[in-house]
Amino acid sequence: MKTIYRSFGLQGMITVPGDKSISHRAVMFGALADGVTTIHGFLKGADCLSTIDCFRKMGIQIEEKEDTIYVHGKGLHGLTAPTETLDVGNSGTTTRLISGILAGQDFTTTLSGDASLNSRPMKRIITPLSMMNADIKSEKGNGCAPLVIHGKPLTAIHYQSPVASAQVKSCVLLAGLYANGKTSVTEPSLSRDHTERMLRSFGADISSKGCTSTIAPPESLQGQHIEVPGDISSAAFFIAAALITPNSEVYIQNVGINPTRSGILKVCEDMGADITRKNVREEGGEPVADLMVRSSDLHGTVIEGSIIPTLIDELPVIALMACCAEGKTIIRDAHELHVKESDRIEIVSRNLSAMGADIIPTEDGFLINSRCDEHDIPILHGASIACAMDHRIAMTFAVAGMNADGETIITDSDCVDVSYPGFFSQLESISL
Repeated sequence: MKTIYRSFGLQGMITVPGDKSISHRAVMFGALADGVTTIHGFLKGADCLSTIDCFRKMGIQIEEKEDTIYVHGKGLHGLTAPTETLDVGNSGTTTRLISGILAGQDFTTTLSGDASLNSRPMKRIITPLSMMNADIKSEKGNGCAPLVIHGKPLTAIHYQSPVASAQVKSCVLLAGLYANGKTSVTEPSLSRDHTERMLRSFGADISSKGCTSTIAPPESLQGQHIEVPGDISSAAFFIAAALITPNSEVYIQNVGINPTRSGILKVCEDMGADITRKNVREEGGEPVADLMVRSSDLHGTVIEGSIIPTLIDELPVIALMACCAEGKTIIRDAHELHVKESDRIEIVSRNLSAMGADIIPTEDGFLINSRCDEHDIPILHGASIACAMDHRIAMTFAVAGMNADGETIITDSDCVDVSYPGFFSQLESISL
């Protein structure tokens, strides 16, 4: 449990933990490569540690020395059968991506996670993998984990994905490493492209055109040195906090600004945010920048369409920003929020309403109107917040509590360790 009080400003320079998506992939691809892959800036959150644990159970030596992870790869066909169920914890990324890899192995594996993970939809990967001749089954027949995967030779396909999902796309492309020809995935709009960028750096024959990515099975992958940038999904909470908390100026170093992930920056700018990108550069094929964020008078906007996949994980904290902005904000086309670690449409609406916000949940998003006092100061008050053990909900309402009267109690605050160990102490360290 964590109690949050109003802040009178945020001031300071921070770095945020390494990108979760990139950290997962660096371990997975390093395990399948020949030679050693070194990973600097790896996110040591529970989800990424689940990925490490799974590959260790399949015979991969992974060691940590100071602030670097060393993955001793054994090649595309070097994994060995685990002697127990692979525990994926709460990590949907681990589950969906590793399923594509396991589908092409010569052994059988069972994947299972916690109660939340085992209620999340896996039919979205079962369908395309089955089209590739994979033998993958939901153990309980409900389209969810536990998943039982009997590895076998795979058939190349061109998959038309009904959703823009990097996890689905990556699952199919990774299965394509073991297929009998070129495998392609076409999405309705472009999802994050970390898999394509990183596999290319490992030596894979992978190309992208528009919303279609294509991979040919390589003879081998080669170990790499990976510099993991700060996770923009983690930076989002400090961006939002600095924008809506008066008397704030926060400098966030080394943030990944991959255009398939940085939709929050565009939305913030559309809302009138004062954000300056500094020291823009590229590291390991990923664009990176430092961000100077200052308190701003925000205004409402409409968030919809192709930008949604580029900020899907940031929508809870964007909804909070909208509560503190002048006018109306409409968020739509975000059906995916229903099947995250929690039903984020329901839980964001319920908790923000409990704090006095004017927010209406819709089938695919929110309608939000700001509520201000006679001095045009947004009105929020403290409340007891249950997060359904969803890390992004807990962090969103920590930021909300810093802009609310009274005390805000986050009852299941420990869940932030999934992606951001030390989040609360870092937030407190720059609060006035």
